[in-house]
Amino acid sequence: MWARDASAAPIDAAVIDVGSNSVRLVLYRVEGRAVWTFFNEKVLAGLGRDIAQTGALSREGVVAAMAALRRFAALLEAAKPDRVFAAATAAVRDASDGGAFCERVRAETGLDLKVLSGKEEARFAALGVLAGDPGASGLVGDLGGASLELIRLEDGEPGDGVTLPLGPFSFKDARFDPERVRAQAERRLKPHLARLKTPVFHAVGGAWRNLALLAMRMADYPLEIVHQYEMTRREALEAARVIARQSKGSLERIEGISRRRLETLPHAAAILEAVVDVLGVERICLSAYGLREGLLFEAMPAPLRALDPLLEGCAALSAREGTNPALGGALEAWVAPAFSALQQVFDGRDPVLIGAACRLADFGARLHPDHRADLIFSQALRAPIPGMSHPERVFLAAACFARHTAAATVPQPGLVSRLLTHERFSRARALGSAIRLGCDLSGRSPDLLARSRLSIQPQHLILEAEEEAAPILLGEQTTKRAATLAALLERPLVMRPIPAPRESAA
Repeated sequence: MWARDASAAPIDAAVIDVGSNSVRLVLYRVEGRAVWTFFNEKVLAGLGRDIAQTGALSREGVVAAMAALRRFAALLEAAKPDRVFAAATAAVRDASDGGAFCERVRAETGLDLKVLSGKEEARFAALGVLAGDPGASGLVGDLGGASLELIRLEDGEPGDGVTLPLGPFSFKDARFDPERVRAQAERRLKPHLARLKTPVFHAVGGAWRNLALLAMRMADYPLEIVHQYEMTRREALEAARVIARQSKGSLERIEGISRRRLETLPHAAAILEAVVDVLGVERICLSAYGLREGLLFEAMPAPLRALDPLLEGCAALSAREGTNPALGGALEAWVAPAFSALQQVFDGRDPVLIGAACRLADFGARLHPDHRADLIFSQALRAPIPGMSHPERVFLAAACFARHTAAATVPQPGLVSRLLTHERFSRARALGSAIRLGCDLSGRSPDLLARSRLSIQPQHLILEAEEEAAPILLGEQTTKRAATLAALLERPLVMRPIPAPRESAA
């Protein structure tokens, strides 16, 4: 059974993805809308390596794929996940012996592979992008070993898609020539220009993820997280042209990327170059989510799909600390109205980021207090939670740091200054300070916090409590926390009880 709502018990799900180049098993823990990967293994079998020459699956690829699938079946027998999804894509779909391969897989492993059509493959890739970034719009491109799937995102839903034979295994000449690959890609793309032209391109697939990692290193980019990493048109073209024209020896000297993946990397770079030029792309956004996450996302009930992955992911992380699950929502209700008086720094995203930071208020509660702020900064920065851009990641990490300390110097200050404007960093510090004040003021009691009110006025910061709860305003620590926030907001502090309403005379 799939969880019907966010409060239901977690389930375990498995996805087997038999692609043209890789065969992969991923095990997921699904906690409502939050999805965590806890096992991920792939084999670069190269099933589609010979398909352009022979029309059939690679013999060596079949041997490697069958060995991997027998192992994966044994792992699934031990793990016993609640749901198993098994899908095959372009190579098995197009090969003359694809049906026989599926029968062999079923006979030897018990796995029933669903062979996806090109349109289905494109649709699941688009759903995966939406699972990781609900606000995504533009064009999704999923480059595999044999094909390139392109599909529009329209009003939060996948639109029309097209499958083009532009994967490295779809070229009959095994000798790589970047100009020839680019020219063929341009010929294939141009008939679809009216449908596919877009300023924003969401790149999906292992080859493009590895290309992005190389682009990060070329640009000395400080946050090596692929998901929602963005490149401008110029940055993407520069990286693609360098990589597509590197010698094999030069590429092999690059650390962190397997030799098998390096074989297809120049091809992926040439295809990206053509896509950017022909389709008028101005911004490229990388997605670590794709077909596999799209399969999970489609299976979720609609109420779960509608939830925000950032908020749900932060709530799920905090829940593991065993703290009061109501605290995050109570803090949001206390902080958000006050901060709504300030000009937004993330163009409409501020409320979501405030809610996320409040849900992480007690994240790391069991860490040593002398090191908690630094550790929380690092964990929040790199948490495997989708639904936020890289600047938003840094903002959230800085807010979590300020929630635990008033220190002005954050870990990795160079990273912070590169990805956050001074205005955004100042707001993150103020947000973390307000969350710290709310926690300490109420002793982390949602009920007691609700009996107080924080207000940011043009000329003052006002902290009030109901008359009967006014003693919570007393104490050196409460005053110190409130004064810190007032200084960050550059406003005088006012602390006072809220007078009880008078009863009208009879």
